[in-house]
Amino acid sequence: MAKAKKLPSGSWRCLVYDYTDANGKRKYKSFTDDDPSPSGRRRCEMAAAEYAATKEQRNRSTATITVTEAIDRYIKKYPQLSETTIDGYRTIQKYGFQSLMDKKLSSLNNDVLQNAINEECSRPSRSTKSKGKPIGAKTVKNEFGLISTVIHEFYPFEINVKLPQASTKVNNISMPETIFNVVKGTEIELPVLLAMWLSFTMSEIKGLTKSGSIKGNCIYIDKVTVHVNGKDIDKSIAKNQKRNRMLTIPDYIKELIDNVETDRLVTLSGKAISNRFSYLLKKNGLPHMSFHDLRHVSASVMAMLNVPDNYAQDRGGWKTDKTMKSNYVQQFKTARSEVDKKIDDYFNASLLNKNPEQNKKYQSWLTLFDKKDTPDSVKEFEAFMQHEMQHDNKKTP
Repeated sequence: MAKAKKLPSGSWRCLVYDYTDANGKRKYKSFTDDDPSPSGRRRCEMAAAEYAATKEQRNRSTATITVTEAIDRYIKKYPQLSETTIDGYRTIQKYGFQSLMDKKLSSLNNDVLQNAINEECSRPSRSTKSKGKPIGAKTVKNEFGLISTVIHEFYPFEINVKLPQASTKVNNISMPETIFNVVKGTEIELPVLLAMWLSFTMSEIKGLTKSGSIKGNCIYIDKVTVHVNGKDIDKSIAKNQKRNRMLTIPDYIKELIDNVETDRLVTLSGKAISNRFSYLLKKNGLPHMSFHDLRHVSASVMAMLNVPDNYAQDRGGWKTDKTMKSNYVQQFKTARSEVDKKIDDYFNASLLNKNPEQNKKYQSWLTLFDKKDTPDSVKEFEAFMQHEMQHDNKKTP
């Protein structure tokens, strides 16, 4: 029988071996009792012993269910699973590891699982872009993650298999100014800039509204819109503290937002945006990029500008296990504003040909000639400045 150990808090804890995961790591069931007396220790050890004794009985009660039935039970057992998670499980259930789905849990062993993994590695992808090539190693690992989870939940045994190793993917991304020139003036200019400049994901962009996301000169992420079973679903992300964030809206993006007639900033579907982005890249002879690769562009810009990791993580909403960093970021609002300005200045200069000094001249020119800030005015100002430079050059001996 497993022996309980006293924790620094005074409580007793007893660990019982449960199963070994797909990575060969042993998993234990933990039992605790807050009573520091010997009675607490005995209760803790008894609970652990009872679990171990009934483990075989629990296995027998679920031995005859199939893998697909186990997935159904798992989804039903955990109602807190999100719509997107469930949708992902259903997709795996429908298309992944089909040689296992009708097998009883009791018929599974490591040889059966390994053969199924080998077979799954050669399954043709359903994606039109993959053109029949086998699904990726990451997809196989994600699918098997669900298989191993339901096995551990309903008929645990020590899993010892070899999964494919995912190759390092090198994203062939274009420079920001190149991408901007391709999408400028199109109906996907706003979503592309929100992804490339502010590092928003597609689901975050789809969830933005004027009434709920715009607060003064800031844009706030507090929900996402995901596409599940053929329809868009608004989903709160309040529990994900890193993803909830507020950024200053650059003037150029603010103008694009002001020109949107609907409350929702982007009404095109995520698929339509991605398809049109791919089309524009191909039309202009640029290497293929996914829409999500625009976040790689954003991260690359921040790395190029030597933006500290904690500020980059804050802007992008990326998770980190460094809780202290997350806490201290909130204390340096001035520094964060300087980072935002630094990034905005870069995009203004590279995309809009506006540096701070040039922008001052442009604003003065608008005032002098009583003009509005429009794309035509920018072109006219550039022609004006080019003429002035040529005039100055003629005067130089």
